[in-house]
Amino acid sequence: MKATYDARTDTLSIVLKPGVEVAESDEDKPGVILDYDQDGNLVSLEILDASKRVGETRRIEFEMVE
Repeated sequence: MKATYDARTDTLSIVLKPGVEVAESDEDKPGVILDYDQDGNLVSLEILDASKRVGETRRIEFEMVE
């Protein structure tokens, strides 16, 4: 999984399955684009105007729970 914030375009991209080809994209809500593979599985999402939608665009936390 990979998360990238582009300050120039104010876009936050989260890739859940790197290397998987996007077959379809859907703007479920305005400014939130979901990308799916050929089997309909979510592979990535993109948040436009991220600084207005996300608390801290330059900080990310990851936690694994067992």
